[in-house]
Amino acid sequence: MRHHKRARSQMAAIDQINVTPLLDLTFLLLIAFMITMPLMEYGTQISAPEMNSGDLPTENFGSVTLTKSGTIMLGNETLSREEMLDRIRRMKSDNPKLELLLRADGSRSYQDVIELMADIRRSGFDDVTLVTQAEGK
Repeated sequence: MRHHKRARSQMAAIDQINVTPLLDLTFLLLIAFMITMPLMEYGTQISAPEMNSGDLPTENFGSVTLTKSGTIMLGNETLSREEMLDRIRRMKSDNPKLELLLRADGSRSYQDVIELMADIRRSGFDDVTLVTQAEGK
């Protein structure tokens, strides 16, 4: 008879699972992902040239990257020049107030960066912001 009471009390303990630690863990992971996701936009390693410049936009912007090897990326996706231009034309028609940031590795020639900027301007972006590092960093 005693064995039967102990089994019943163990089952009662299982019925009352405390979910507070689970919620704490869930919120901790949510906060960690909210902090790291914006940083993933700048996950491609480039060495931008140094220059004093203004602040970059924090909302409503797209990012084009010209890597050291000459690869063109829109966001985190590697594209050919034609695919990138077609994609940003569509982005501009969907959102006319969209700003575009051009990030280029400092080892790329001035000609390469200017050609890419000219192509972007011809595709509808009148104002392209060049991303640089702050001097002395």
